[in-house]
Amino acid sequence: MKKALAMDVQAEKLRLIEWLAGVNDQSVIEKLLAFRKRAEGDWWKELDPEEKSEIEEGLSQADKEEVVSHEEAMSRYRKWL
Repeated sequence: MKKALAMDVQAEKLRLIEWLAGVNDQSVIEKLLAFRKRAEGDWWKELDPEEKSEIEEGLSQADKEEVVSHEEAMSRYRKWL
């Protein structure tokens, strides 16, 4: 499943590259550059200390392989979704 998804992403990226190569509208280029700048921003700086702590805890748990599958998580928490 992951490999198929990755190939779809790669195909979409190639289509975007082909499209971008043909763009001649300066305003479109400027919008894309602004989007890129926002997307590359350091989102970590925008998080509050509690959010950072929770992310770091999750990463630590993942490093220790203290994780459950997506299916198991959905099963556990379905009633709240």
